[in-house]
Amino acid sequence: MSRVIFTIEYEVKPEKRDEYLTIAKELKNIVKAEGLDEYTIFENCKKTNVFEEKYFFVDEQAYEEFDDIEDERIDILTNKLSDMIKETTTKYSVMKEVFEI
Repeated sequence: MSRVIFTIEYEVKPEKRDEYLTIAKELKNIVKAEGLDEYTIFENCKKTNVFEEKYFFVDEQAYEEFDDIEDERIDILTNKLSDMIKETTTKYSVMKEVFEI
């Protein structure tokens, strides 16, 4: 079975940066799911306030089931984050591993 990487890239409003970092840190500490190998957040080195969340799943099934997970705290935090993101900057990507080891 091939692993899957799901990414979300977006730009945070400059005046919301500190608040974003606080909430993102909390989110990073609580996002857990069956089949989720890793969840991490990166900042673009050349573009201030451009962040990318990366979700690494063990297989396609784990990725598909991730949307079905209900966690009230995660929902609250992601809604807060969405208010901090500049409009039209969000990009989603799903990649499937080509060669398994």
